[in-house]
Amino acid sequence: FADPSSFRRHQRAHQGLKPHACGECGKAFRQPADLAVHRRTHTGERPWRCGDCGKAFVASWDLKRHRLTHGGERPWRCGDC
Repeated sequence: FADPSSFRRHQRAHQGLKPHACGECGKAFRQPADLAVHRRTHTGERPWRCGDCGKAFVASWDLKRHRLTHGGERPWRCGDC
């Protein structure tokens, strides 16, 4: 690992430690950043907005996944349909 904090973060994944708990519902997270994103579900804050349709999201990765819907690209296809 490149630095001690990355190593500690990795160790928590193996130990199952989730020291960052939501004061509202009690759900716990390994990373403070994950807790911060979760808190937005309680506050209604959605800071990540799609420039194409205006839909808003609590996390940047949700917006990134959503933006694929505007590109028309569908790389996964059902083999049964």
